[in-house]
Amino acid sequence: MNEKSLEALAAEGAVYFIFGATGDLARRKLFPALYSLYREGKLGERFAVVGLARRPRTHEQFKDDVLESIREFCRYKAEEGQAWRSFADRFSYQSLDIGNVEGMRQLKAYTEELETRYQIPGNRLFYLALAPELFGTVSRNLRDGGMLDSGGWHRLVIEKPFGYDYPSAERLNEEIRHVFQENEVFRIDHYLGKEMVQNIEVLRFANAMFEPLWNNNSIANVQITLSETVGVEERGAYYNKSGALRDMVQNHMLQMLTMIAMEPPSRLESEDIRDEKVKALRSIRGFDSEEEIRKRIVRGQYAEGISRGQEIKGYRQEESVPSDSNTETFFAARLYVDNFRWAGVPFYVRTGKRLPVKSTEIVIEFKNVPNRVLFASKQELRPNLLVIRVNPMEGIYIKINAKKPGNDMTVQPVAMEFCQSCQIGINTPEAYERLIYDASRGDHTYFTRWDELAVAWKLVDPIAAAWKSGTSEPIFYPAGSWGPEEADRLLEEDGFFWWPVNGQEEDNVIWVSNAGK
Repeated sequence: MNEKSLEALAAEGAVYFIFGATGDLARRKLFPALYSLYREGKLGERFAVVGLARRPRTHEQFKDDVLESIREFCRYKAEEGQAWRSFADRFSYQSLDIGNVEGMRQLKAYTEELETRYQIPGNRLFYLALAPELFGTVSRNLRDGGMLDSGGWHRLVIEKPFGYDYPSAERLNEEIRHVFQENEVFRIDHYLGKEMVQNIEVLRFANAMFEPLWNNNSIANVQITLSETVGVEERGAYYNKSGALRDMVQNHMLQMLTMIAMEPPSRLESEDIRDEKVKALRSIRGFDSEEEIRKRIVRGQYAEGISRGQEIKGYRQEESVPSDSNTETFFAARLYVDNFRWAGVPFYVRTGKRLPVKSTEIVIEFKNVPNRVLFASKQELRPNLLVIRVNPMEGIYIKINAKKPGNDMTVQPVAMEFCQSCQIGINTPEAYERLIYDASRGDHTYFTRWDELAVAWKLVDPIAAAWKSGTSEPIFYPAGSWGPEEADRLLEEDGFFWWPVNGQEEDNVIWVSNAGK
C-alpha cells in the first residue's frame, strides 16, 4: 500500500470536530482514542480538537470532562503533568445549534484562528456522534457555513445506524453526497477496527497452510457467534425499533462473514479489498419466500431467567419496551455464499442478548477424516478447528488430533492457542483508535463503502418485511440460556452443532498455550 511515513502523516495536522461531544460515545470511546493516539505520537504537534454540542460548557469544563473520560476509559493513564497539559490545551468547546448556518460561520472564524495558531493547513475531520437523521442537516450547514472552504482535505466520519432499511439509507446517502464525495465519507463499523477481525486477512493471505484449504473441499462449515450477557439496559426505546437484525446482523455479523468469505484482493489497496468484500456480500443467498425465512432463520426474545445466580426480567419488562413487543433480541441463521469457493458450505451466525457469556468468535470447522478408516475405525474423531477470538479475549487457536500419552493408540484433541490479549494485555489498541487514525490518513480499508452497505440492507430487508407482516413471532428463551432450541436444530439438520465459545471447551482437550492455560 502506498503510504507516507508515519512522521509525514502526523506532521500534516488537522482539526478534529466532535459533534455530540457531551454524549456517551465521545466520553467512552472518542476522547480516550485521541489521547492514546497522542501518547503514541500519531497526532503529531499540529492538531486541535473542537467539541460541539447544544449544551453550554466552558473550555475548562470541557477539558475536565475529557480528563475524567480518559481516567475512566483510556488504556493510558492521564498524568496531570506537562504531557497532559500539552494535550488538553488543544481541546476547546463551542456550543452550537447544528441547524443554524450562522453558527457554522462563527465556527469557521474560530477554526481559522486555531489553524493559524497551530499551523494546521486547513485539514478538517468532522466526526458526527449524532443521530443519523441529523447527518444531512450537518453536512449542508457545514457547506453553507463555509467550513469546507479551507483548502485542505475534509472528511466526514459517521456512526451506525446508517438508515433503517435500504430506502432510508439511500435517502441519507443522497443527502450526504450532495456535499461530500464518496472518498470523503468514512462510515464506521467499529468491529472492523478490532485486532482479530483485521487479523483475518493476515491469517488467510500470509499463511500458505490455510489458503489452499480455504474452500468447500476442506471446510465443513463456518460459525460466527456474537453473544452478549447484557439486556437492552437504557436503550429500550432505540432497540425496540432496531432489534438484533438491524443492530448486529446487518453490520457487524455480515462484516465478519465477508472477511472470511472474500477472495484474495489483487493488491493491498483499500478499494481492491472493499471490492472483494462487496463481491462476497452479493454472493450470499437471499430469501425468496417467507417459507425460506422460517427454514433458515431463528428469531428469539429473552424472557425471565437466571443469569449468574441473579433473577433477570424479560425483554417485555424492560424500561421503554412495550409489553406486547415482538422485537427480536436473538437471531440465528444458516447462510450460504453461492460462489465457486464456498458452494455448499453453511455459514451459521448467531447473536443475542442475555446469553450466558460475552463473546465474539469465528469457528472454521474442517471436514473430518473418512469414517471407518485407520484411527476413525477405532474411535470417534473430532474435526479440526481454527478459532478466531475477537472479543473479549483476542487470539486464535487450532484444534488437532494427537496421540494420548501411553502405550495404546488412543487419540485426543489438542488445542494450540495464541492469546493476543495475554501477550499485549490492556495496551492492545482499541478499535476507535485505529479507525480515527485511518480516517485522518484517508485510509478507507476498514470503513464501509456505500455499495457494500446497500447490498447488506437489500439482504436483510426481506427478512424484516416478513416479520412485520406478522407471519411469525419471536420464540421466547430464558435469560441466561443460549437462545431458543430451534437455533441448535439449524445445525443438527446438517449433522453439526454449535461449538463452545470463550474457552468453554470439552474436558478432554489438552491445551498448548502462551496463556499458560
